[in-house]
Amino acid sequence: MRILPSFLFAALLSTTLSAQGWVIPRPCVRICPAHGPCQPCRPSGPAVTRQSSDVRVELDDRVLRYEIVETFINRGAGLGEADYVFPLPKGAAFQDLKLSINGELISGEMMNADRARGIYEQIVRQQRDPALVEWMGYGMLRARIFPIAPGEQKKVVVRFHMIAEREGDAFRIDYFRGTQPASVPTRRGGGRAEDEDSESRSRGSFTLTYRVDDIYGNPYSPTHSLRVARLGNRREVSARGDASEVTLLVPVRRPSEAAISVLTHAPRGEDGFALLTISPPAVSSRVTARDVTLVLDVSGSMSGVKIQQAKAAGKQVLATLGSSDRFRLIDFSTDVRSFRDEFVRATSENIREASRYLESLDASGSTNISGALDAALDGNTPSGRLGLVLFVTDGAPTVGERDPEAIAARVSRLRGRQRIFSFGVGADLNAALIERLAIEGRGTAHFVRPEESVERAVSIVAGRLTSPVVTDVRVSAEGVRLLKRHPAEAADIFAGQDYVLLTRYDGSGNARIRFEGQTANGPVSWTTRVAFPSSSRENSFVARLWATQRVGYLSAEKRKNGRSREVDDEIRELGERYAIPTEFSSYLVLEPGMRLSEVVASRAVAAPSALRREQRAGTASAGSAAPSNVQSFEAAREAAKLRSATTLAAADEADAGARAVGVRRVGARSFMLSNGVWVDVRRADSIKVVKVRSFSSAYFRLAELIPELREVFTLGERVLVAGRDVAIEVAPDGAESLNESELRSIQSRW
Repeated sequence: MRILPSFLFAALLSTTLSAQGWVIPRPCVRICPAHGPCQPCRPSGPAVTRQSSDVRVELDDRVLRYEIVETFINRGAGLGEADYVFPLPKGAAFQDLKLSINGELISGEMMNADRARGIYEQIVRQQRDPALVEWMGYGMLRARIFPIAPGEQKKVVVRFHMIAEREGDAFRIDYFRGTQPASVPTRRGGGRAEDEDSESRSRGSFTLTYRVDDIYGNPYSPTHSLRVARLGNRREVSARGDASEVTLLVPVRRPSEAAISVLTHAPRGEDGFALLTISPPAVSSRVTARDVTLVLDVSGSMSGVKIQQAKAAGKQVLATLGSSDRFRLIDFSTDVRSFRDEFVRATSENIREASRYLESLDASGSTNISGALDAALDGNTPSGRLGLVLFVTDGAPTVGERDPEAIAARVSRLRGRQRIFSFGVGADLNAALIERLAIEGRGTAHFVRPEESVERAVSIVAGRLTSPVVTDVRVSAEGVRLLKRHPAEAADIFAGQDYVLLTRYDGSGNARIRFEGQTANGPVSWTTRVAFPSSSRENSFVARLWATQRVGYLSAEKRKNGRSREVDDEIRELGERYAIPTEFSSYLVLEPGMRLSEVVASRAVAAPSALRREQRAGTASAGSAAPSNVQSFEAAREAAKLRSATTLAAADEADAGARAVGVRRVGARSFMLSNGVWVDVRRADSIKVVKVRSFSSAYFRLAELIPELREVFTLGERVLVAGRDVAIEVAPDGAESLNESELRSIQSRW
């Protein structure tokens, strides 16, 4: 006879985000066979770990249906027993939980709690497969799972549904999937830090599906990169990235209106942070026509693979042209030449001839950058058309004007309304000039290493620049002040893209946000009303995204204007607070026995991540009087990635070394691994530390009073996290319980 698992479900739950469950290994497994004495109690240890977590969400009208499939494995040598804890979001309707038994997913039935527990214990004694789900309080459900044999996998399936929240003109879909299980980094052979057991990391996926409809805009995530596919009459969105919190925005727009959403984060006692997104209307009668100029360096240093890739890149650019576009091809070495003297229409015949012109190019001579830019900016782009310049070079100016400052100043005077997108190939160039051309030209800078493809870098950007929908987008606010905006200048929105602005704000309460821009049909303006909070811990990732872009822009400003104590101090503070690699901050791998506070006190300045690579290669030193070309190239490359990061996934990609050296991020916080403890980098040694034991009543009560801790606690069973005037440490010798007065004191000091 098969006895089904039972469920106890008391009420709607109080957590703010649906959360990935976690498994708590039971400290002792006592086996009592049906015939014979019970075997001695044996510790199971932390052998039961999550192997994968796959989340599928369906959006129908305003209802979100979640299905979470989590797989656990016993990596120990003996039988394992575990508690599976799962929090649900506020307002969620629990549907069911299933447990895999002999490869089959079995649902439970409702019964009296005492009877259910008795049946569970009876099944355990028979070494069968039960699951008992109990209400723990604090917004948690707990499922007891036993036994799990060595090497065996168990699946738990949780299903619930809820009403999708609105975030301005978008549906907001959230899921907190926790951090990857952490293993202690160790050094092997003096190289970079590596995980002792890479297999212990769990895999995860998050997929959203909803029907294809013109009212829905392109999905956007501030936390993850997205892959969007169409499956019949439904759109499937897959989130990619390591951020613990998944947030998706699905714009809901009327045909003639834009969809606007605003995410805010407001730490107590300082200016708030805001992320503003706008998705243009679904239907536009016309798009802005483009005048596209491709400028290719064909000097001698471009010979070989680079010139072939540059030609292929030119053909990719030609393939993006539409019937309303015009184009020019300019190539330069010692002299400057062009396919035609003026812009030509993007007809089939002109494109074929331009392709043949590209094929005829050879690499030889010097590098006349100033002459090439003069020619590129000399064209007449009339009102109503958008001028785009794609500039590719692998060298520094050697002919004509050679002073980078003079070249940049002249470009600033000549460019008019044209946008400049620059591509620097290899380290033998003036990286600051490439960077400045793009920033002052309201474009983007791209730095291509010698082993990378020029063709791919140019084609990706060219593909994004098709079909301008709204140009010269500007944002204004009434009721609050927007400070330190990124991007600071007007921007353009192309087909399939959203406009994203990261900013600080001063003030609170209801405010009006206005977006204004130009389209092929004339000027447009869209407004929305937003309540800006004076204090809010929600959307903490917005702070890190803003800080990431801020560091990128400050780094470029420093290369443009030289060293400044104020700029240096701001870069240093941002790098240390948000664990962003800069020339003043880097990650430290702590050896056994070392304390983080001692290391930080002894090292006020650390080498930037870009220079660490050069130190390992033996080609540079962080203490050099002047940076080498390679150092400047890598620094500018990293800063360009920071400036373009509008998702946590992009910010993490720009900082690929974080995970390798024992750094984890939760929201805007960063943690470093020290002697098995995840330590908040913002922790001050002078503040009071309160110790609590993991999974104790004090642990859950604090997670209820301070919701931010729910995310932090997923790092593991040893965590030290800092608040405003108190720190909380999760440790084996921590308190099991705290009285109400102590709890409220911690909450007020947090």
